Amino acid sequence: MEGQPDTEPRAGEQMESPGEAEEDEWRPWQGGQVRNILHLVSAAAQWILLLACLVYLGVDLLRPSTTQSDKVPWTHIRYTGRSIKGAAVNLSAELGPIQIRNGSIVIPCDGLYLVSLQSSIYLEEEDWLKLTLQGTHKTTSSPLWEQIVQSSHNTVNLTTALYLFEQDSITLWTNSNASISDLSFSLVLISDNKCRRESTAFPTDL
Repeated sequence: MEGQPDTEPRAGEQMESPGEAEEDEWRPWQGGQVRNILHLVSAAAQWILLLACLVYLGVDLLRPSTTQSDKVPWTHIRYTGRSIKGAAVNLSAELGPIQIRNGSIVIPCDGLYLVSLQSSIYLEEEDWLKLTLQGTHKTTSSPLWEQIVQSSHNTVNLTTALYLFEQDSITLWTNSNASISDLSFSLVLISDNKCRRESTAFPTDL
């Protein structure tokens, strides 16, 4: 009997051990839940911030900016008429500040230009025709692009990028007489260079 009181505290201690073990297991799980919630909140905040930035950029891009468009050299040409063998097509600007002199497009500054040309060509004499986009640099001329047009395929489509130099001139030639219908020619500077940043005005009375 004298040994019984000694055994009861030990039994009590053994009964408390499972509860303490469960509490020890609960604490890491609870801490993990808190961390997961914090991660979710942080990720949600980052996505909201990213979405706000995208919306801001989208609105800024959609906002019209006439000042910037006036500073970027570009031209758009439409032409319907005849081409004469040995003579450049007499192009004239419909829109844009880049100058055109005697049918030649004058490049205002060094840079990379996006060139787009579309047209239908009807042969008058030969079964085929060579259409040439020719560039003149100082006193030297060389073809920038050529396409053979045949009677069975008279549609021309060109989209390319060309590096051109200031005071270069661009002309369009055919090696035979032909009728040109709905020619659309666009040229725009796409490189961000000194000319684009400092140009404040280009002549628009073409």
